Amino acid sequence: MGTESLMARIAFATDKSFPNLTDGDALAADVLRERDQRVDGCCWDDPAVDWAAYDLVVLRSTWDYHLRAAEFTAWLDRLDAAKVHVANPVDVLRWNMDKMYLSDLQEAGVAVLPSVWLPQGAQVDLSALLAEKGWQQGVIKPTISAAAHETLRVDPSTAVELQPRFAEMLRAGGVIVQSFAPEIQSQGEWSLLFFDHQFSHAVIKQPQAGDFRVQRDFGGRAAAAEAPAALVGQAAAVLEAIEADLLYARVDAIERQGKLLLMELELIEPYLFLELDPGAAVRLADAIVTRLDGSD
Repeated sequence: MGTESLMARIAFATDKSFPNLTDGDALAADVLRERDQRVDGCCWDDPAVDWAAYDLVVLRSTWDYHLRAAEFTAWLDRLDAAKVHVANPVDVLRWNMDKMYLSDLQEAGVAVLPSVWLPQGAQVDLSALLAEKGWQQGVIKPTISAAAHETLRVDPSTAVELQPRFAEMLRAGGVIVQSFAPEIQSQGEWSLLFFDHQFSHAVIKQPQAGDFRVQRDFGGRAAAAEAPAALVGQAAAVLEAIEADLLYARVDAIERQGKLLLMELELIEPYLFLELDPGAAVRLADAIVTRLDGSD
């Protein structure tokens, strides 16, 4: 499709809690509209939306997907069956839904924060697990989760108290237990943003005093930051490890002794912090237009 002469139809997929575009996504949509492209915000579970009518569906604020994983997966399957052009690709989205993907990346040579992945139904003593790993603190979360949902911090003094909750989580689904990263509180968590595999910008996310969760819902804050070239290179290597065609990616990690330790690779619906970098919205729009031009 020649997007310079022919208007494309682009859907930014949202959810019912956030049906309108976020401030950052609106910046990218405005750039695309200035280039005579049509951009609609569409709730992913709206039965009235004809997804096949769009030249590209870009997942943006589908932030309830982890609460409705089966429905969300069925929606992805329908898009795939209808050969809808989706970014990121549907097979990547399916893979990235479950934090077992971190195990795959670790096996591929990516430095991942020390983690234990437990399947649904596993019977594990939390105190014994911490002792076996030698962890003074850990973080527990479902393998299908987002935005720090059901994320718990544990140490040897609270493990017995949290054991029933931990067991309940395992009955409901898979669980990941990670070593707690004190760097989050001391220096913050890096988010490195890539569009079409090219580095765009970076932010540092920090929790409010006394917390470890960097999300805004829990009082966290984010600020633009200049990422050292070495960290950018290590983040780019994470993307190379999965050999996928990515429109967007957010590498969430901590820095430890000059090395990047991956915490999450966000490929489904990451907040992109477009408002924190003057050129970020244009770079995302450029990547979208390039993708449309390449779909002829």
